Parts: sequence; C-alpha cells; structure tokens
Amino acid sequence: MLLGVLPFGLIYGALALQAGIPPMAALAMSSIVLAGSAQFVGTQLFAVGAPGALIILTTFVVNLRHMLYSASVAPYLSRLRLRWKLLLAYLLSDEAYAMVITHYREKETQSGSRAVPQSRNDESELDQRHWFFLGAGVTLWTTWQVSTALGIYVGARIPESWNLEFALPLTFVALVRPAVTDRATAAAAIAAGMVAVLAHGLALRLGLIMAAVTGIGIGILTERHPPRAPRP
Repeated sequence: MLLGVLPFGLIYGALALQAGIPPMAALAMSSIVLAGSAQFVGTQLFAVGAPGALIILTTFVVNLRHMLYSASVAPYLSRLRLRWKLLLAYLLSDEAYAMVITHYREKETQSGSRAVPQSRNDESELDQRHWFFLGAGVTLWTTWQVSTALGIYVGARIPESWNLEFALPLTFVALVRPAVTDRATAAAAIAAGMVAVLAHGLALRLGLIMAAVTGIGIGILTERHPPRAPRP
C-alpha cells in the first residue's frame, strides 16, 4: 500500500508548485489536511483562483467519506479516551482505514465477538486495538510527508511546459476502481462521473460539488432500494 501512496504524494507536491502554492505551504497542507484527494482538489481550485470559501466547501464535501470511516471503526474504539480518539481521527485516511478495518474484522471473525470480551485475553486484545491503528496511521503519515517533500523538490526542477494535470484523473481512477464492489458503489461512481463530465465547464469548479453530491445521493438511494427478487 505504501508503494501506492508514494507516487501519489510525489504528484501532489509537483502539482502544488505548478499551481503557485509556496513550497512550505504545500508541505504544511500535507501535515494539516492529510487527505490526498482534498489536497488535489484544493490545489486545482487554488490554481484557477477560486475563493477560499469555495475551496473549504469543496474539500469538505470531498472528505465527507471520513465520517463514514469514523462511524465504521467507532465500535472497535469506543473504550478509548478522548485524546486517543482525537489522535486517531487525525491519522484517519483512506489507506489507514482500509488496513485497520480489515484487521479488526479479521480479529472479530476469529474471536466470534465484536465488542463483548469472552475472556481476559479477549479483553486485553480489545484494549490494544488502538495501537494497530496508531502504527498504520503513523507509517502512512510519514510516507505522505516524505513523498510530498520529494514531489516539491522534484517539481521545482520540472519545466512548466510539462503539464502534470493528466496524472490527477488517472490517479483517482486507480483509487476508485477497486472500491466499486457492489451496485451502490457502482451507481455512485457512474453518476458522479457523468455529472463531473457534463458540469466540467461550470465556473469555480462547481461541477465537482455537484458530482460529489449526486454520487452520494445515488449511492444511498441504490443501497436503500435493492432489486426485487424475481417471483418463482
């Protein structure tokens, strides 16, 4: 997974420089925001001179998926104190969530229990869950910071005539494709993609918000209304 994070950070660092973002600000964004997709979108909006309020609103919509991630892992971390929850919330990312939820569900299947310990060993294991999250989060955080710094360093040496924007949609296609696993995610991806293409010419990149909202709405509707089973 780190092999996939590294080029993503390199591309972001280079694109941030091309968009006119100062190197230290670009690096700080990776530390403060720590969300690759939001950083890419924010960089694009910054490059076209979008207002700050629109950048904040757009990145907020793009990152709404983190609320779903949080709700998914919350039952496994309900025993933690607030300071631990705040730390892990900061480290939560697409890759960290994928690693953590897979690990937790595997352990859940092995023990046959989710939050109710059956023995002292089970209770001790429940109390240590946050360390796996912390290890995954810190590892991915470090890789993201290093790759961003390398992207900024390399990007400063790339001629402006080399347009790297084509790498952005290709990267997102690579991220979205493995996530399409059922009708709801497929419907959301198709709907969002169609709206993004049709609304591409709108001012201030408003098509991005329309595509995100449409995709979320279609996905929810598809999940709530599964196909009816054929009558015998």
